[in-house]
Amino acid sequence: MSVVVFDPEKAANVDFANRMRHPVAADPAGGMWISDTEPSYIDADKLRHGRLKKLRDWMAKAGYGAIILFDPYNQRYATGSRNMFGYFLRNSTRYFFIPTEGPVILFEYPQSYHVSLVLDTVDEARPSKLVWSSVSNRDDESAGAFADEITELLKKHGGGSMKIGLDRCAHLHAIALQKRGCEVKDCQGEILAVRAIKTDEEVKCLQVSMAGAEAAVAAVREAIKPGVSENELFATMYHEVIRQGGEFIETRLLSSGQRTNPWFNEASGRKVRPGEIVALDTDMIGCYGYFSDFSRSFRCGPGKPTDYQKMLYRMAYDQVQHNIGIVKPGMQFREIAEKAWKIPDRFVEQRYTSVMHGVGMHGETPFIAHAIDYATYGKDGVLMPGMVVSVESYIGEKHGREGVKLEDEILITETGCEVLSRFPYEDELLGMQV
Repeated sequence: MSVVVFDPEKAANVDFANRMRHPVAADPAGGMWISDTEPSYIDADKLRHGRLKKLRDWMAKAGYGAIILFDPYNQRYATGSRNMFGYFLRNSTRYFFIPTEGPVILFEYPQSYHVSLVLDTVDEARPSKLVWSSVSNRDDESAGAFADEITELLKKHGGGSMKIGLDRCAHLHAIALQKRGCEVKDCQGEILAVRAIKTDEEVKCLQVSMAGAEAAVAAVREAIKPGVSENELFATMYHEVIRQGGEFIETRLLSSGQRTNPWFNEASGRKVRPGEIVALDTDMIGCYGYFSDFSRSFRCGPGKPTDYQKMLYRMAYDQVQHNIGIVKPGMQFREIAEKAWKIPDRFVEQRYTSVMHGVGMHGETPFIAHAIDYATYGKDGVLMPGMVVSVESYIGEKHGREGVKLEDEILITETGCEVLSRFPYEDELLGMQV
């Protein structure tokens, strides 16, 4: 056996930097933001700049000097920046200062500035004034330093406006800004309204994300067999989500048998038995951070579905198809609620909470409530081209043995709608006409 001797002189001549560099690292989007699961036909540069322009157009119209973004979803929408996403969902210590005109400044977790400075939508990175203040019980001390710095930036880059929007923060920080002469507004709802209309590049991202979610659901469908646990099926789905370039799943909505009624039981160690319904909701954050939200219900073999199972499935299917069929641009939300599929009385109590809801980087605006819930949950508005919504159904009667969850995601177009979720329905469960 030959022995390979390390020669430091020869090693010094090897260009390890280029040799180890990924071929797509020279992409204008920035090599650190590219992977084989982020397709080249999405113009990431156009995606980021298109979203930031929409945000700033709204800010100028609303008279904002600047906004402060703590919500990681809003941060990603505005800049494309992502860093320790799950951590900052619960810990609002990373934030962006975005003036209507001027430099976008990131206040970042120490030593991780390089993660976002590759993006041309981020002009500067500074250490966050709020890192660890909550866990150290020092928010009262950090609020002043935070407000001093933001107020100085607002005076410099706010174009004379002291109106500043915050999507979320501790009340101490808002009070500190007000004491320094800032007009503080909660802008979360306004931002969601801006995000409701998707750009062309966002639609492409949603289509790519959906393809990954469909692959994950196909893997679950194939894995369903007697004795498999709900947790194992959920793990199968999560594995495929990551393999397809997705990032995480917001919920654990996968249940079987008696746990499908009522809806919203999360995956457990329960073992699936022959003949039972298995229902799931994807709720997946996929490629480029875009949400895929559709639901399907399956039956564990062997044998054939019962008439009752087929009845539940057919009703859920009819509800989704009817409500997709009534959708058209320019339609009032209230009109949708009034024209929606009428749920039979015995299934009304356990109805899903919405007729349909918006989709983007997560479940978003609009939320269209059922007619009977409109006074409580509804809000008037108009369905517009570029909105993406998920059309929901859950059919299960109170104290029933099982329930069926179905849902499809659609894009509102100039003439009607386009169904983005293409995962097929179960022929054996559609076999009975109601």
